[in-house]
Amino acid sequence: MNEVKLYKSPPKYSEVNIWLAFPAMQTFGMSALGYMSIVKTLDLRKDYFVEKIFTDTTNTQLKPSDVDVLGISVSFEIDFLGFFKIFENYKIPFKSKDRSEDTPIIFGGGPVLTANPEPYSEFFDFIIIGDAENIDTHIIDVIKNNKNKSKAEILKILSKVEGIYVPSLTTFDKNTGVTNIDGSKLAVKKLTSELSKCITTPVLSEKSFFSNTYVIEMVRGCPQRCGFCLASYLNLPSRFCALEEIKQSIDTGLKYTDKIALLGALITAHPDFDEICEHILKKKQEYPELELSVSSLRADSISPIIIQTLTECGQKHSTIAIEAGSDRLRKLINKNLNEEQIFETVKTAQENGLKGLKIYAMIGHPTETDDDIKEMVNLAKKLKLQFKTFEFTFSFATFVPKAHTPFQYCERENTKSLEKKYEYLKKEFHKIGVKIRTSSVKWDYWQALLSRGDRRICDLLIDVYQNGGNLGAFKQSYKRMQEKGLLPDSDEIVLRKRELSEILPWDFIDITPSNDALKKEYKRLLG
Repeated sequence: MNEVKLYKSPPKYSEVNIWLAFPAMQTFGMSALGYMSIVKTLDLRKDYFVEKIFTDTTNTQLKPSDVDVLGISVSFEIDFLGFFKIFENYKIPFKSKDRSEDTPIIFGGGPVLTANPEPYSEFFDFIIIGDAENIDTHIIDVIKNNKNKSKAEILKILSKVEGIYVPSLTTFDKNTGVTNIDGSKLAVKKLTSELSKCITTPVLSEKSFFSNTYVIEMVRGCPQRCGFCLASYLNLPSRFCALEEIKQSIDTGLKYTDKIALLGALITAHPDFDEICEHILKKKQEYPELELSVSSLRADSISPIIIQTLTECGQKHSTIAIEAGSDRLRKLINKNLNEEQIFETVKTAQENGLKGLKIYAMIGHPTETDDDIKEMVNLAKKLKLQFKTFEFTFSFATFVPKAHTPFQYCERENTKSLEKKYEYLKKEFHKIGVKIRTSSVKWDYWQALLSRGDRRICDLLIDVYQNGGNLGAFKQSYKRMQEKGLLPDSDEIVLRKRELSEILPWDFIDITPSNDALKKEYKRLLG
């Protein structure tokens, strides 16, 4: 794969050999900014030798027996299929307890493991909870400085480091949750970095998913705090890179490529976003081939200059999220967006050169009624009628309760009911000539299992992987384990409403906002 490294690795006198793994193909891993930024941070150390590993890696400089540490980035619940494949490729036992002293110390990190590490806890020696920017080299140094000790001794030392969770030093009970082995309370504080500097692409590649694109993370978190949104609540407080830092990052990227991408849960929430657009438009005069990609726009704060910047830099379509069809439901989920603002957004987009919008939405919200679904259809009808030549694509997912959000306590609607809603929406959208895309309700069901599950799920994931990793494998593997009395009915985990007094599998993670604050917000939104 043709790669251009945008930083200089120092000469190596390696004391620690590291494999950093991304649980997918190389094309996707090379586009994963968080993963690649950690590769860069570790590779800048003279005493670390770092090698990237993917599910389709066939040749490595290091032999598995030479690797001291193996780190894995986990961004999606289904990523267990990828890291199991990597384990299998290098003959590494899936469970930490089954590995010898000769296998690397294996750790994991990323949003999925930060939110709820328990369904994956038996596969890692330790897990980083939160942002790794300020701790990754410190962790490796701890391992380097204690190489003469056993794994158990090293893990005991690591467990004292803030933000490090060592599952083997804990125990789980469905009634008391995760505690220390001696039964005492466990609290692992989530690490939060300041985002004082933009995180940017360290390596450009022609064959990565976002080919030769210089990605700039300019916002982390989202100030809107929709009740279901993990990206918002897991990254509080919202952080914004300084305007001059962003400008400098754009200028740096343009020295290497004409493709710039701005990344963040809600980039238009940046207080200086119009000024950022002005800077990009000036750069467009200097670099006529400049192409700009952005993540989802904020529907209630789209200005003409934002749209002009997108269109002049090659974008014909963009994305907004409305989440629900009725003003009532949007207000309930804390999506402070009314129908008038949606229409004003589309008007601004069309008048300033965009050809169409993808509109993200969700069904199955708490308290959702058939009237709310009908309001979604009515909204699409009115948009199509008023903006006849504008292209709309509605993209739907189903509500999945996520850990550390106010809606973690909510019930999930059953599969049959959600599929019926999808059928209705597809039929009605076809009538009015608006494109619609829908997620798989059945896949969303199993995603909810992984989002809300506990340590008992670990054996299920191994069985699912070994039996094909598809929907059928999930269903059959779960059925076998339930018949053996190892798991409850899956609906008990996936669909059931949680009581506010209930101990949840992830309650041991000390995060902002606190459990008490989440309960208060839940009551405010849902009464």
